[in-house]
Amino acid sequence: MSKPRDDRQKDLLLPALDQIIDMGHPLVRLAALIDWKFLDDRFGSVCQTGPGQPGLPTRLVAGLFILKHMHNLSDEVLCARWIENPYYQYFCGELSFCHRLPFDRSSMTRWRQRLGEEQLVALIQESLSVAHKTGAIGPKDLERVVVDTTVQPKAVAHPTDARLMHRAITKLVGLAKRNRVPLRQSYLRLAKRAAIMVGRYTHAHQFKRARRQLKFLRTRLGRIIRDIRRKIDGDAALEARFGPLLDLAQRVRSQDQHQRGPKVYALHAPEVECIGKGKARAPYEFGCKVSIATPVTSPKGGQFVLHTKALHGNPFDGHTLGPVVADMEKLTGVEARRIHVDKGYRGHNYPHRFRVWISGQVRRVTASIRSEIKRRAAVEPVIGHVKAEHRMDRNYLKGSVGDRINAVLAAAGYNFGLLLRWLAELLRAIIRAFAETVPAQKIA
Repeated sequence: MSKPRDDRQKDLLLPALDQIIDMGHPLVRLAALIDWKFLDDRFGSVCQTGPGQPGLPTRLVAGLFILKHMHNLSDEVLCARWIENPYYQYFCGELSFCHRLPFDRSSMTRWRQRLGEEQLVALIQESLSVAHKTGAIGPKDLERVVVDTTVQPKAVAHPTDARLMHRAITKLVGLAKRNRVPLRQSYLRLAKRAAIMVGRYTHAHQFKRARRQLKFLRTRLGRIIRDIRRKIDGDAALEARFGPLLDLAQRVRSQDQHQRGPKVYALHAPEVECIGKGKARAPYEFGCKVSIATPVTSPKGGQFVLHTKALHGNPFDGHTLGPVVADMEKLTGVEARRIHVDKGYRGHNYPHRFRVWISGQVRRVTASIRSEIKRRAAVEPVIGHVKAEHRMDRNYLKGSVGDRINAVLAAAGYNFGLLLRWLAELLRAIIRAFAETVPAQKIA
């Protein structure tokens, strides 16, 4: 694909968008403040000059990503609203109102895969730049930060041994039918009934019967695995096609409840990890760990997300602090002077250990530091908003790359949402000040 270019022109038969919308709308003002040239350079760097149809304009792609995560929309709903909303179209760089989508919905998926986490971080960087230009955040707010971790759940069903083995049987039989591999017996009807009965017996506390049905599923799954391996033995093409699913099915069949090490919790997302954060309402969550950094101060525009990163392998929080702070300083361009963390970061690997303050610490604590330690919990509502309102609570993107991309886009959508509210408050303040200065007309 050749370099993307923006050659959109105004339609002479249609009125311009800037003539039919309110130019004082916060979304219009935000579009004027964003440095689209900076985003064009970052997004356009993944495309090479050469033959082929040019990609979508980078402003259109960046605007779609911002709107999607700012308003918590799926790709399909975003496309439907983009057609209806002239403010969305203006924000994405259109000059005249479009009655049809100038792109295909799948283009957003391809652009996400093409850009990756490295280029999409530019959206967080640009949101902080706009916040600095508008006075929503100051340089001192970037020097004193809070770092914490949360779990980004994956879009998977709650894993149980019965369900995983039943899904493995269903997927293997379906793949065998599509590739015309004859099986001695599919066990689809019997496996479905056994999976149902495991749930019923467990609910009734009849655990011996439940274990019997579970053993039935495990035995039938093993029969199908051995049957398929015998039928495809010697056929390199079929072995390559069946190999990944057979390996996952074998892991599902052999794994145990008390087994140490990685397990399979979803066949369509084997990268999912089981993470326990000590919550009474959710003892275990299935996804990946995400680090989030926010100012410990109270910026005028709100608690912006300064950095976020998906961390695979369920690492110890303290071992993530050094790389996370280094990436944050590279992103913001400001060196962190004080870093506030919770007790889960004890034994951290950050080289400047005297800059790290752990909650509950007593030594070397001054009055100003004590007040900042009390504000360490300010990161918790930020995590709640990012997860509940900006698509981090359930990640639908595929693979480990999708985990990293979704974390970055959710943080960028949260920051741009704060900027929208900040610009709306500024506009109201200006109108209020103007109304107070204009003398009231005397009633005749």
